[in-house]
Amino acid sequence: MRGKLNDELVSMKKKMKRRIPRVLLRVLKPLAYAVAGVICTLLVVGIIALNNKPELKLWHTADLDEEFTAESSIKSFADYLALEDRLFAQLNTEVYDRIEPDETQMISRYHRGSLSDPERWSPNWNRSFELVPTPDNAGPKAGVLLLHGLTDSPYSLRNLGRSLHEQGAHVIGLRVPGHGTIPSALTHTTWQDMAGAVPLAMRHLRKEIGDRPIYMIGYSNGGALAVHYALSSMEDSELPPVKGIVLISPEIGVSRMAGLAVWQERFGSLLGLENLAWSSVHSEYDPFKYVSFPVNAGNLAHELTKVNREKIARLAAAKELGSFPPVLAFQSALDSTVLASALVRDLFAYLPDKGHELVAFDVNRTNGATPLLNHDPKSDLGLVLEEPDRAFVFSLLTNASSGDERMVVRKWGIRQTAPVDVETPFSWPRGVYSLSHVALPFPPDDPLYGGPNAGKSPGLQIGNAALRGEKGAITIPAQDMLRLRWNPFYPYLEERIMETFGLGRDPE
Repeated sequence: MRGKLNDELVSMKKKMKRRIPRVLLRVLKPLAYAVAGVICTLLVVGIIALNNKPELKLWHTADLDEEFTAESSIKSFADYLALEDRLFAQLNTEVYDRIEPDETQMISRYHRGSLSDPERWSPNWNRSFELVPTPDNAGPKAGVLLLHGLTDSPYSLRNLGRSLHEQGAHVIGLRVPGHGTIPSALTHTTWQDMAGAVPLAMRHLRKEIGDRPIYMIGYSNGGALAVHYALSSMEDSELPPVKGIVLISPEIGVSRMAGLAVWQERFGSLLGLENLAWSSVHSEYDPFKYVSFPVNAGNLAHELTKVNREKIARLAAAKELGSFPPVLAFQSALDSTVLASALVRDLFAYLPDKGHELVAFDVNRTNGATPLLNHDPKSDLGLVLEEPDRAFVFSLLTNASSGDERMVVRKWGIRQTAPVDVETPFSWPRGVYSLSHVALPFPPDDPLYGGPNAGKSPGLQIGNAALRGEKGAITIPAQDMLRLRWNPFYPYLEERIMETFGLGRDPE
């Protein structure tokens, strides 16, 4: 009897095991379909939203094939400039000569004769430039290579270039591949293309100046390129060495989303949706900077910074960073483009004591805007000072005291916790609460990006445009007009660079 009962229990358990999966299957199957449906719906809605951008224009779709790439047969800077001549001739025939009548607005970069036509400026600062000192018995005091930022052009460092030239430096402002022409150029440019052009200019400088020192100034993405070259030159004796590097708003770390965004472009290519290759599409009103931003541009920035981080970590582990050239870096405490914290975490924290210095521009703590900030960078700046083994000098341009618009340089020496204040002739301009990523290399009188005292521009003047009226009526986005484009403390930045390069002005 007991055996029969056990058999029945076993049989019941088997039946229950068979029934339970069937019940679960009946419940889970429609639930899985529902979840899959929601995911597909969200994916479709997301793709539609990402693709819902303004219509792409000729400068978003044209393909200029006379551009330098890492696979180019170009072996010298002279050849690079000759190729650049062909590139700009192609730009004229493929873009400027084909502009439709409805695209001839007065602030269209690609309409000849408009206020944004780069040819209004002489020279056209979208091109590489070379400033050679007047021959004398002493020859050039130094060579300096200027590397501009992403979507940018050599215009951004022309003010520094001219000042350095006046003080006896042989200066090259390199147009980095993918730049100075049309935004679509950056849809297929790689970081290797950009990095591959740098040695051409460096070797040319070495040939021109002999055994004089060569310095590099890198702005934003140009900073990443300068760091990459310096690291490469430590491992390749064929590359001319760098005496010192100045980094301005350097691209040492970017958001991880920049690397993930490449999947947006790949979906677009798969589905035939061209707009998905773009993070943003705008009217091109700026003569020397792309306003539209391709997804690939963010991806190549992500890849370049990743390569740099890996190289730095590897050389640091092998204790081989001692020969890395001295670095002077300038960074706004508020920067929406690059991660200011990464400058310390991924570069300065690795560098041994060799005269490196980080200069930060604090926010204005007197104009009442501080309580309105999403994030007060004061805590981030504090983290720099709390580094127990800080092997670099940290200087902060900040208010002399609470309620005082006058600026001081608050300077902490290597591993020091007590600062020394140095007075400056500067004060915060009225209505300015911080600098910005794009402001640092431009003086207040820059004719294009300068402020109330900007010089006379041959065309458009962007830096002091802050108009009031109805929303959506102005071609230039309001957020672009509100972003500070010039540096009220630019003279300090320039003076420090001259001092670092041994090109200080002679006393009057």
